[in-house]
Amino acid sequence: MKKIILTLFCAFAATSFLFANPDDSTGTKSTLPSVTVVDLDGQNVNFAEFAANGQITIVSFWATWCKPCLVELSNVDNVYEEWQEKYNVRLIAVSIDDSRTVTKVKPMVNAKNWPYDFLIDGNSELRRAMNVTNPPTTFLLDKNGNIVFTHTGYLEGDEFELEEHIKKLAGQ
Repeated sequence: MKKIILTLFCAFAATSFLFANPDDSTGTKSTLPSVTVVDLDGQNVNFAEFAANGQITIVSFWATWCKPCLVELSNVDNVYEEWQEKYNVRLIAVSIDDSRTVTKVKPMVNAKNWPYDFLIDGNSELRRAMNVTNPPTTFLLDKNGNIVFTHTGYLEGDEFELEEHIKKLAGQ
């Protein structure tokens, strides 16, 4: 029984390490999948186009019904303008709302006046491709579009931990 528990623990630890460190065994980094999503105007967008744009990019998976998501996006909004000036960062917020709640996305974004780029993953194809189980889930991409940091959940102040990773990418 101890061997089984130890084996399961090691497997869990290895899985956690893989998600914490996006480098795979070949030494390359994870990149964005080529999945079609829609913007707030209903236009199709290939999500992979947000990679390798020469800009540090934050990808935040959220939903209108997710209270921690709303707090995170609001708190990042308080520092976002400064981040753009200091680090030339861009935030792409991907809604994972389903057909029952997707109609709330655009009115909420407009009411909050958030300055981010918004996309909607209505069929959850992107969510599955990026292995997002629960929102909020945040990915940080370097200027070449490589995923270099992943964080799930939100606690007050997590945006400052994210900024530390952004500083490193910006060479500061």
